[in-house]
Amino acid sequence: MAKFKYYFDLMSQPSRALWIAFKMGKTPFEECSVALRKREQLSEEYKKINRFQKVPCIVDGDLHLSESVAILRYLSDKGQFSETLYPKELKARAKVDEFLEWQHLSVRLGCAMYFMRLWLLPMNGLAKMPSEEQILKLQKEMENSLDIIENIWLDKSEFLTAKKLTIADIFGASEIEQTRLTKYDVSRKYPKIAEWLEKVRKESNPYYDEAHKFIYKKSA
Repeated sequence: MAKFKYYFDLMSQPSRALWIAFKMGKTPFEECSVALRKREQLSEEYKKINRFQKVPCIVDGDLHLSESVAILRYLSDKGQFSETLYPKELKARAKVDEFLEWQHLSVRLGCAMYFMRLWLLPMNGLAKMPSEEQILKLQKEMENSLDIIENIWLDKSEFLTAKKLTIADIFGASEIEQTRLTKYDVSRKYPKIAEWLEKVRKESNPYYDEAHKFIYKKSA
């Protein structure tokens, strides 16, 4: 099976999710690292690879494809994505897709904004640390989505969309893990989420720990 080129940085939440899934599913691919900390994604060379200058991205022959969910669906249709993680059975896939569509403007948005404003931007000298009032507002917006995961997605199941791990869990967990860098402890308010994160980690190791190595080190 021909390899595609995968452009990514493990500091990127969706980059981590796809990388973990590729490793778990033994998907053959060529690793092409893009160092966000060096702003390599903004180079003219990378712009020729991905016109949006973001990660992740794949190049498969003459196809240049960005957006993580589009990537996994394309590779699934080609038979190059784990059917265990992204099932072909119609109803099972629909449940996974439901979460993938929901997460963009919910847990991904909330966790990413909290992480960016409290860690990424101040760390890189691009913005001052938010005021206490602003922090509480960002936290509330993030926790609105965490509430839904705790009380709806994980209400009657060990995993988000099925009785076993799917790509939905890996995407969701990757977003929440990012908040460790801000010293946010999800277990204080969300015991189900904390338990679920540990299950996702266990089911997808050793790749989960490898992908989150930087986050674990910096948040220790």
